[in-house]
Amino acid sequence: MIFTETKLKGAYIIEPERLADERGFFARTWCQEEFKKRGLNSQLVQCSLSFNNKKGTLRGMHYQIKPYEEAKLVRCTRGAIYDVMIDMRPESPTFKQWVAVELTEENRRMAYIPEGFAHGFQTLQDNSEVFYQMSEFYHPESGRGVRWNDSAFGIKWPETGKRIISPRDCQYEDFRG
Repeated sequence: MIFTETKLKGAYIIEPERLADERGFFARTWCQEEFKKRGLNSQLVQCSLSFNNKKGTLRGMHYQIKPYEEAKLVRCTRGAIYDVMIDMRPESPTFKQWVAVELTEENRRMAYIPEGFAHGFQTLQDNSEVFYQMSEFYHPESGRGVRWNDSAFGIKWPETGKRIISPRDCQYEDFRG
């Protein structure tokens, strides 16, 4: 696996290292030792799927607070998404900064989102599916979010026509932090 750290400390884009021949290729998408070696959370306790019918579906920006902060490993297994992470760690030099990466079924990239980051995505194609691996169980009482278009972050989302967003994701108050 090829790990590339983003401008946000601890957040990575991971590409499978392909072993190819005339049949196709083989590649690892997870290795506990590789994650541990880089100081990344290698404790995975839950996996989830997000299937999205329409291009322009926006989910996020979600995170969990202590004591249930979670790291996520995210991959688009069908279609394409614009994946966004925000550093929500007040002590971090990149606090409130964001980074985005396009994850597609073709490029097979993954995003590693560390504890203390908000995460969300917007679909770039109809029928996009996203596979999550998480280091912590879901605890609704620790769940938090920030608004996808909050000026405190200034995220530049792709124009895809109509956006489909849940009422919950639209109603977060302005971030004060």
